Parts: sequence; structure tokens; C-alpha cells
Amino acid sequence: MHVLILGGTTEARRLAELLAPDAADSLLGLRVTNSLAGRVAAPRLPPGAVRVGGFGGAEGLAAWLREHEVDALIDATHPFAGTISSNAAKAAGTARVPLLALRRPGWVAVEGDAWHEAGSLEDAAELLPTLGRRMFLTTGRMGLAAFAALDDLWFLVRSVDPPASPHPPRMEVLLDRGPFTLDGERELLRRHRIDVVVTKDSGGAATAPKLSAAREAGLPVVVVRRPPVPDGVQVVSGPEQALRWLRDQWGLRTVRDAG
Repeated sequence: MHVLILGGTTEARRLAELLAPDAADSLLGLRVTNSLAGRVAAPRLPPGAVRVGGFGGAEGLAAWLREHEVDALIDATHPFAGTISSNAAKAAGTARVPLLALRRPGWVAVEGDAWHEAGSLEDAAELLPTLGRRMFLTTGRMGLAAFAALDDLWFLVRSVDPPASPHPPRMEVLLDRGPFTLDGERELLRRHRIDVVVTKDSGGAATAPKLSAAREAGLPVVVVRRPPVPDGVQVVSGPEQALRWLRDQWGLRTVRDAG
């Protein structure tokens, strides 16, 4: 049985680890291919076979599924990777391959948070001039064009790789990769005199400390809502649930079961 994981996230790597041949929960008779988009220069590679790069849209992915005799497709991409998720749903339908979406839960505001929700990066950019002047922008290096016209605001942009133009004219780039600590985020906000935090609702613990630091400092946070999962696609919130889905679909046993 061949499973293709569309990955690049912590959850995708964890699932690949659970399915690795030497893992106790590895499913017997399973072959796994991990696919990475290739947008990060030095990605953290999961165990198992890895391919890097796009498929050529939904038609190209459907052709790949057929050519490589894929039996199950798991979309474990970033919650904001809307294009690949849409292509995965179309390709799975065309190739008649079962599809599961693995999505970490989104963040939930708690008492003391001053969140301002936005439907897109463009909507977030419209909100910023009313909230402050020094922005901590943590939406990644893609999509900075949405903020390029805000020449009266200053941005601290944190990303794994250097961003490309267009981008805000008044900008400092911080190259870093999570997980981040609460103490580190507190110091970053203080040192750069940040008065607004901008983030996508990526969910997960690795980058959540910035929300706690903003809450403590009484700062507004602009949260860009994640796009919906395509209609009709089953969703689970954790790698263990994805493993259970694979077991239930085909009645597969794990190494632990066999022992």
C-alpha cells in the first residue's frame, strides 16, 4: 500500500515518524512518500522517501497518483496552503484516491486578548494604520506585497528565509525558525518597541508564545483567518488520528500489534 503525504509541517513530520519502518506504530506493508513544496531553502526532512517540488496543478497531481499507484493521500500541508489543498481535493476525486486532511487546531482567544480578525492579508493591511505604528509581522515571507504600500509604518518581519520584493519600505528582517519561547518573544517586543502583532491563525505550540507575550503587554493582535478545507474532505487534528484513519480504511496492523 502506497501513501502520499503532502507535508512540510510539524504534523506531517510526526506522521512520517509514526509510519517509519522502525517505529512501533508503523503500519505493516506500507510504503510512504513525503512531498515538500520546496519553498524553504533548508527544510527539515521527514523519514522515508521524499520528493521536492510541485506537481503541475491538480491534473499533474492526479497523474502522479495514478503513475505511482497511490492508495491514500494525506494533505498535511500548512493551514494556509489553500492552493495545494484545493488541488489535492480535485486530484483525489479524479484519481479516485481516498483523501484525508490533517490540520492542527486553530488558536482560540482567551481573556485579556485584544484580537482583530481579518479575512486576508489585504484586510489585515487595511486595519494596521488604525492600531499602531510599529508592527511585528509573522505571516511569513510570502504575501508581503499586501503591506508594501504602508510606507508610514515600520515592520519587523520574521521568516525562515529572506523575503523578496515587493515588501514594506520600512522593514527589518529577522531570520529565525520556531519553536519560540515566551521569554524570547517578550524581549523581542520590548527591544523593537512593537505596538501591534500580525499573524496568521496557523495554530500549534511552536509559534504561540508571541500571543501570550502580546497579551501580557496589552498589544492588539491582527489574526488572519485560515481558509476552509475543501468541501467533502474529512479532517483530523492530529497525526495519531491520521494513523487511525489509515488502519480503519484498510484494516492494517502495526508492528506493535504483530509483536
